[in-house]
Amino acid sequence: MRVRDAVEADAAALASMTGRPEGVVRNMIHDRSVRVATTGGVAPEGDSDDDGEDTPVDAVSGFVSFDVRDGAVHVTNVEGDPDAVRRLFEEPVRFATREGMTVEAVLPTDGTAADASESIGFEAVGSGPRIDGASTTRYRFEPEG
Repeated sequence: MRVRDAVEADAAALASMTGRPEGVVRNMIHDRSVRVATTGGVAPEGDSDDDGEDTPVDAVSGFVSFDVRDGAVHVTNVEGDPDAVRRLFEEPVRFATREGMTVEAVLPTDGTAADASESIGFEAVGSGPRIDGASTTRYRFEPEG
């Protein structure tokens, strides 16, 4: 798995993960820090190099977006498979640790993101707002220092 900065070309993959229009996702990529987790793969059948070889591609397996407000790093969105989400949470934590800030996230209580965040040191600090009718939990990571 490789983690890199998101680029506009990632908008379609991120839009399909979130159910949001590509234009909204493109704006997110420009307005926030967005990292994507990719895994190596091969382009769909029929897509090949001029020499007939399969074209290697990086398949997006997850992403995290975050920004800084009020002296804290806020995770604004995280999606993907459990391994990708766990790895992606390390990105805002690394930034916050370097800058001496806390990281805050409001996560659905469905388990995937919550389990990943707790595995790297986030603690539940209370209930969050309902989002699309689903309950959420507020999480915080306090860097040692």
